[in-house]
Amino acid sequence: MMKRNLPAAMLLLAGTILTGCAGGAYVVAAGPPPPRYGVMGYAPGPGYMWTDGFYDLRGSAWAWVPGTWRRPPRPGVMWVAPAWHQEGRSWRFHRGYWR
Repeated sequence: MMKRNLPAAMLLLAGTILTGCAGGAYVVAAGPPPPRYGVMGYAPGPGYMWTDGFYDLRGSAWAWVPGTWRRPPRPGVMWVAPAWHQEGRSWRFHRGYWR
């Protein structure tokens, strides 16, 4: 009986993992450390916008991805910073994007 349920359990697990990754977001049980703050310096030229840094989960360790100066892809857009949001007992990552 155990062997018969194993493929169904694997399919359910794979579906759960893929659902967590859909839409540029993934879910973890523990949240990231507090954000880092520092000096961002001067823009390298006119039209650049600062994009905040964020914590990324690499394997089982949190890694800080520093902020950078970027040129918007088109006039009139703003950068929406990547962020971790707590949803119930889990944390969900939402990637940054131009809006």
